Amino acid sequence: MSEGRSCPLAYRYDPASLCQDAMQVSDDVLYIIGGLYGNPYALDEIEQMALAEERQGHRVRLMFNGDFNWFNASDALFRDINNRVLDHTVSLGNVDFELARPSAGAGCGCAYPEFVDQSVVERSNHIMARLQGIAEGHPDIQKRLSLLPRHRCVLFGGLKVLVLHGDPESLAGWGLAHESFAAGNEKTVAEWFRATGADLIASTHTCLPALWSGRVDDRSCVAVNNGSAGMGNLRSDPRGLVTRLGFSSPLAEPVAGMEQRGLHVSLMPVAYDLNAWLPEFDHLWPAGSAASASYRRRLQTGTTLSPERIGFPSFS
Repeated sequence: MSEGRSCPLAYRYDPASLCQDAMQVSDDVLYIIGGLYGNPYALDEIEQMALAEERQGHRVRLMFNGDFNWFNASDALFRDINNRVLDHTVSLGNVDFELARPSAGAGCGCAYPEFVDQSVVERSNHIMARLQGIAEGHPDIQKRLSLLPRHRCVLFGGLKVLVLHGDPESLAGWGLAHESFAAGNEKTVAEWFRATGADLIASTHTCLPALWSGRVDDRSCVAVNNGSAGMGNLRSDPRGLVTRLGFSSPLAEPVAGMEQRGLHVSLMPVAYDLNAWLPEFDHLWPAGSAASASYRRRLQTGTTLSPERIGFPSFS
């Protein structure tokens, strides 16, 4: 397969191995942040959201599950984003993996499915090549990235929460994509919950949000995909989204959410300063560049997805 549509063997893993060493956390709230895409203003806003929680007495953990790099194609912004993110609990996305240790023939490492146009794939490969050139000038950050895990499993309030990029078989898998839920992948999702033993799986990578709940062998399970923290996800809405997990209600109105076994699972909007970010984005990625062609309109106006299409019904 062509670059950008396949993934290296190093991306693959066995679902049964993912929650063997779950880490106990004592926090009150988890923010799971996928697809920051190098947007410093979205990171500013997420930090302010966490501070607001802390003012209410909540202990908050920020968990970044990959692709926190992408648009940050300058030396200063590359260092800023990585230094800030790496102060928290972090696991890799395909972008970060390919910046730490590039794989021959992987391109962007996105493993795009066939429904994604080839022009999008090629532009993503161009973005990755430029960003890899920036990363080579920062070997200390490359080293720090290379030491990160590809997934994490935490025990949160008695529940086993698997945080990953892609799906339980691949760092760049699309099995937890909005499109996959829409196509009816319930049997595969159920098998992943059985294999991992997770109560909740939080994913990203595929750029559109999804929230699914169901019962697997008489056990309540939830899968959530935040889409992107650093760019718009919904129709006529430029806000990013993050996944919030907590045993208290969120402080603001989520765009989608549910309560399961006392746990509030919420997709929270990230209302960052778009007017500040766009000029910086345009400086880094002017008209005609790969990132401008693929993402600038989305940054301004979001996608065609309506909020009522985020959730997917249960199955037996």
